[in-house]
Amino acid sequence: MSETKIKLPEEFLDRMKGMLGEEYESFLTAFDDGETYTGMRINTLKNGSKEAVLTETGDLEQVLWCENGYYADKKIISGKHPYHMGGLVYFQEPSAMLPVEALGIEEGDFVLDLCASPGGKSTQAAEKLRGTGLLVANEIIPKRASILAENIQRMGIKNAVVTNESPEKLSGKFTEFFDKIIVDAPCSGEGMFKKEPQAIDEWSVEHTKSCGQRQKNILESALKMLKGGGYLIYSTCTFAPCENEEIVRWVLENYSEMELVPIMAEGVSDASGKWADTDLDFSGAKRIFPHKSKGEGHFAALFHKKSGGFSEHKMTYRCDSEKIFRDFEKTVLNTNLSGHMTAFGDKLYLMPYNLDIDKIKVILPGLFLGTCKKGRFEPSHALCIALSKDDFKSTLEISDCQAFFKGETIPSTQKGWTAVMYNGYPVGWGKGSDGVLKNHFPKYLRF
Repeated sequence: MSETKIKLPEEFLDRMKGMLGEEYESFLTAFDDGETYTGMRINTLKNGSKEAVLTETGDLEQVLWCENGYYADKKIISGKHPYHMGGLVYFQEPSAMLPVEALGIEEGDFVLDLCASPGGKSTQAAEKLRGTGLLVANEIIPKRASILAENIQRMGIKNAVVTNESPEKLSGKFTEFFDKIIVDAPCSGEGMFKKEPQAIDEWSVEHTKSCGQRQKNILESALKMLKGGGYLIYSTCTFAPCENEEIVRWVLENYSEMELVPIMAEGVSDASGKWADTDLDFSGAKRIFPHKSKGEGHFAALFHKKSGGFSEHKMTYRCDSEKIFRDFEKTVLNTNLSGHMTAFGDKLYLMPYNLDIDKIKVILPGLFLGTCKKGRFEPSHALCIALSKDDFKSTLEISDCQAFFKGETIPSTQKGWTAVMYNGYPVGWGKGSDGVLKNHFPKYLRF
């Protein structure tokens, strides 16, 4: 076999042949079999979610390297399913589930996802935190940062701040601040050629090299933000050694405090020092090849910062709108939300930590609670999704969500703010009066 149905650049093919040797033909076949894999990660921040989702789907094949990752069947659960709208599932490329699993996030950690959009790795990290510690999810491109914030809110995450800054700006603010850092670096995207053919048109040897330099710049900032004793996972979706092994070599040769830690994961291949022209042992770093695993091309390397300091950044906020929210809380909720409340204009947020965000571009400064209007409080969709059935005083279970997702009213004897539920999971607010529940499902999400 000398060529594929997908027209791949000759220089790319020549390099892959040199890298893979006798496996090269199998690698090419993986581009012709037409098979791509859709991954679905179950959000266990929702109590009982795994049982609920798997009851709906039946047995699904698990992604070997991800505890809560499965190969999805979108004929059963798609983006319009209530479980997706309610944040029980996140569709994610199976290979992309590896880095966060390898990072070893623990409850209470302060975690930074530096290149976070659209949010797969951030929401996976939040699942590991279990509502504790802090997650800062950053995206430098404003439009992508907004998508990231939407996904953070859809998954019901309470302890996240979404920023829209350059890595350099963040490193000046949060020096040696984070226990764990995710750098899923912008790359040439070779591993996604089969799913995203436009990446082929943008590819060149020069592009892979320029990506490598950009990745070094990002890591320089990331390493400044990592506490002594902390861990950083570096990942890409490319096969290019200049963006993978060469970057690992550069870190180890230029940062004596950093060491490579072996990733323990089933179903993935070891990286290779020979591709970086060095005698360093790269076997702890991992690669996913499409001809060897059920996923697209991916690379991951885990670093440990052996020495260094740590710092704390705190700022006290005064919030005049807190009383308005507390009045709402008493009448609508069965739970008391604790944290640092802050208002931006008429919008009220619950910050997960007394975080200094002065002079930082922030898209989402915490859990968006709602809007204060003329002395009254209108709760946000994010607040509803972030809570559980027992947190509400008034709920309404519906079996068919499609009318609700279209914005239609629902006949009901409920009074006031009511959480609309599907199989016991909130999907949005309604407000009852005069025998109907007025629909407060966000207009921008309606079908």
